[in-house]
Amino acid sequence: MTTIDSLTAGSVPAQRSPGRWNRSLLFLTAASAVLAVIALTGIFVDDRILTGVPIWLKPFKFAVSFVFYAFTLAWMLAVLPRRSRAAERAGVVILGVAIVELTIIVTQVIRGTTSHFNVSTPLDETLWNLMGPSIMVLFFAQVVIAVAVLRQRIPDRPAAFAIRLGLGVSLLGMAIAFLMTSQVTDSGLIGAHSVGVPDGGPSMPVTGWSTTGGDLRISHFVGLHALQALPLLAYGLARWTRLADTVRARLVLIGGSAYAVLVILLTWQALRAQPLLQPDGLTLAAFAALAAVTGAASVVAIRGRA
Repeated sequence: MTTIDSLTAGSVPAQRSPGRWNRSLLFLTAASAVLAVIALTGIFVDDRILTGVPIWLKPFKFAVSFVFYAFTLAWMLAVLPRRSRAAERAGVVILGVAIVELTIIVTQVIRGTTSHFNVSTPLDETLWNLMGPSIMVLFFAQVVIAVAVLRQRIPDRPAAFAIRLGLGVSLLGMAIAFLMTSQVTDSGLIGAHSVGVPDGGPSMPVTGWSTTGGDLRISHFVGLHALQALPLLAYGLARWTRLADTVRARLVLIGGSAYAVLVILLTWQALRAQPLLQPDGLTLAAFAALAAVTGAASVVAIRGRA
């Protein structure tokens, strides 16, 4: 039985019991779920619009993101063969950072203004200056967890690759936030997620991603969710194929590598002020090459000897 299958079955021999999951991360999962419900309600009962979207959309998206983020990290720590005190403490740090981030976002919604890149008043600037460094703290807290995972031997090789690559690629996605905070807009302000157009212009439904220019939130989003995508890939291969353990490990390694390149390509596309759904020939060629190489490598991995 694989690590992932064992966990879903509720039996994890030689691993930490579910009762020893990181409590800070589980608390964050539950609190974020509650906030997501509140924010979703706000979308329907509060008709205020901010930067072209319902004012409660941002806290909703952040809350949902933290639900998946915190629960996935808690699961990753739970499947480690040995408890890591450094990783456990990193979970507490992540909880603290999340509280700061979500509190500021909700506070600004109540005040009827933006939270990110907002320096229009001394209070807004102070709140934004708190958010910027907190992201750096969150980044290094996840680095601590990634190091703890790397130092331990997870018996299930496909799951081990999925967890390690998921942590690594999500750190890449998180690092893209630093590109957003360093952008200089036409008005001279520092910080924006859109490239080539002002923030708050025409956008895609739900996501709010720009449809007229580049948007760094796309690669940021895709990168962060490698935490879930790659373990799900390992789970799917174990659950629905009869491939040998070695072959599944190769496929996860190929999938994780392709995922990292995808994040880089999406960032490259955004930095060229190009909307996601309007790629030029060069962008299409790059994505096609990635798909072709990934497909070919997967075929070789499946047909090769275990």
